[in-house]
Amino acid sequence: MLVEILTAISLVLVLEGLLPFLNPNGYKNTIRLMLEMPESRMRIVGLCSMIAGVVLLTLVR
Repeated sequence: MLVEILTAISLVLVLEGLLPFLNPNGYKNTIRLMLEMPESRMRIVGLCSMIAGVVLLTLVR
């Protein structure tokens, strides 16, 4: 189980690093837009992202 958790964390780090590596200016602009976004909207985006991840994980498994 530890191997699977470390694999998942490793994949998250790789995916998180793709956008700043491929398009640093676009990444900076996205972060600026996120800083201006209200916290309530950020929470909704985070919730939707988690739900999409759980659904995808359920479909894959």
